[in-house]
Parts: sequence; structure tokens; C-alpha cells
Amino acid sequence: MVALRLKSMVKSMFGFTFNKTVFSTLALASIFAVSQVSAANDTHHRTKKSSAKKSTLVHTKSLASKKSSKRSKQTLVVSKSKKLVKGKRGSVRYANLVNEGPSIGDAVGLKQSKDPLSLASNAAFVVDQDSSKVLFEKNSEVSLPIASITKLMTSLIVVEAKLDLDEMIEITTEDLDKEKGTGSRLAIGAKLSRADLLHIALMSSENRAASALGRSYPGGLPAFVAAMNAKAKQLGMNDTYYVDSSGLSSKNVASARDLVKLINAAYQFPLIREYSTDTRYVVNPKGKRLLEYGTTNHLVENSEWNIGLQKTGYIAEAGRCLVMQAIIEGRAVVMVFLDSKGKYSRMADAGRIKKWIQAMRPQA
Repeated sequence: MVALRLKSMVKSMFGFTFNKTVFSTLALASIFAVSQVSAANDTHHRTKKSSAKKSTLVHTKSLASKKSSKRSKQTLVVSKSKKLVKGKRGSVRYANLVNEGPSIGDAVGLKQSKDPLSLASNAAFVVDQDSSKVLFEKNSEVSLPIASITKLMTSLIVVEAKLDLDEMIEITTEDLDKEKGTGSRLAIGAKLSRADLLHIALMSSENRAASALGRSYPGGLPAFVAAMNAKAKQLGMNDTYYVDSSGLSSKNVASARDLVKLINAAYQFPLIREYSTDTRYVVNPKGKRLLEYGTTNHLVENSEWNIGLQKTGYIAEAGRCLVMQAIIEGRAVVMVFLDSKGKYSRMADAGRIKKWIQAMRPQA
């Protein structure tokens, strides 16, 4: 029904249908992006008009008190992705904001889907890794943006290509995020080994690291993306499509069912398992200061979990995403959660699945 709804929406908007759910999702991703830009422009226009009347960009309860204004450093949201922050000397800088607005999954009605465990994720798929038995599913065949889950495929391409992990790669302006405008701790000119880039891309979801991995592939990023899509086809991931190596684009899409195939393929490589489940790592960019990175998934630090591989992801269009392989009650389980809301809801969903599987254990 969801797939039919996707196709129906695309037909009503464009006058024709696609054979693949993935193309319907891509079309909706474009519509979503346009609506987000329009909303941001409207917000900016209203903010600018209001600011002109008040002759200030900083919203405070009392503009008469300069001392109070200086101390509080009030901020004003000017768009859904950035805010203005007034410094001590009146300087203005931009900082990124997390947009928890409606996702593409919400836009096509997945939010209305119910499931026995009341998961916060709009799509989920849980299987026994050894037997491939389906344990739980929810909208598992719908192709959705996957954000940084993309980096699992990025790592798979790098490792299977047997590229030199000791080769030093420089971060360049080509690695800047032109899609979302996010920042990075890796400065332009920083040089790291391919192994270090792979490590922090998987563990900390470092976007410039993932970009550099794709860009340094023989033939450059276009060849790398082609290899990603070719690998997806080889794995039978028919609802999957990639356009970059980081996942910042909402055009990187896959179904929850497809991602189980990716997890199983990536799990075959000890390096990917090790890097994705590490909790802390320090890199030493040549000519730059030491940088310490941490995991984006606090469950790997929890002694009650035995996680063999994991990856998190987030962009506004995708919502909060999480994929994991874990041992639960002696059983190897692969779980996928897409399009959840709230910083910790995807982790909570994993916890719900874990308790549910534990409850299946025969009572003595």
C-alpha cells in the first residue's frame, strides 16, 4: 500500500509513474528539498522584516540593558539550518542547527503505521543473521533516504578494492559539504592515512573523511559512486541508489530489507567491524593538532550489548537511522531502523527489539 501511495503521489505531481519505488522516493526527496528551501526563505524574510523594525538581529526581553544583552548572548534563528550568534565584540558567526522537522517518510504517510512494539522508527527490519529468518518488519520494502548509513557501502568499496590503507590523503575544498553546509573538525589541508579516514568515517560519521575516501578512489568520486551502485546491484539491493560517499544527499536511498544485505556483506570484513564498533580514536593530521573522535552510537559503550557492527545516520529527510549486528540470547541478529525522531529514539527501538527477543527465550 505504501509503495502504491508513493507512486500515486509522484503520478499526481509529475503526470507519470516509475517502475521502481526508489525513483518515487528520489522525486519526493527533490520536492522535500524545495519545500525546505522555500520555508527557510520565508522564515528569513519574516525575520529580516521583524529585525528592521526592532533595529537588531538579537532577540532579548530588554534591549535597554546592554550589560544583560552582552551576558546572555541571545540568538535568533534565521533559517532551519543556521542561526546567528552575536559575539562579545558584535561579530556574527553561523552555527548549524539540527532540523527535526518532518521527513520524507512522514510526508508519504509512514508515520501513521502501527506495529506491535510501538517503535519510533517509520521503517524497521530485524532478521536472524544465520538463518535469515525474519523476526520483525515494518515498512521494510519502502525505499527511503539513509543518510550516513551510506558510509557502510563506502567502507565496503574501499576495503574490497584493496586500496593502500597507509596512503596519505589530503582534505581539500572538494570535501566541503555543499549539500547541507555542515562543518567538520578536519581542516582543509589536513592529511590522514586512508585507514584513519575510514576509521573516523565509520565510528564518528566524519563527512569530510568519507568524501576524501570517495574522491581518492581510482577515477575519482564518479567512479566510486558507480562502484557503489554496481555493488548494490550485485548484492541484490534493488531498492538502493547512491549519489555520494557520505550520505549527505537525500538521493542516497535504500529499503530496510536492502540494508540487511549490506550489513551482512560488510560484516565479512574484520576491519569494518572493528572500526565501526570502536568508541574512541585519536588521529594526527599532518601539520595539524591531534583530534580525538568518539562513537556516534552510545550502545557500543554499554556492557549489556554485544555489538559486532553498527552505523548511525541523520539528515532531515531521512530522520534518525541505525543499523546493527548484535548477539542477543546467543543469537546473531541484524537490525535496521530508519526514519526515527528524537536523538535517542532509534537506540530505544533497538532496546525494545532486544527485550522482545529476550522474551522469546523458553522459560525453564
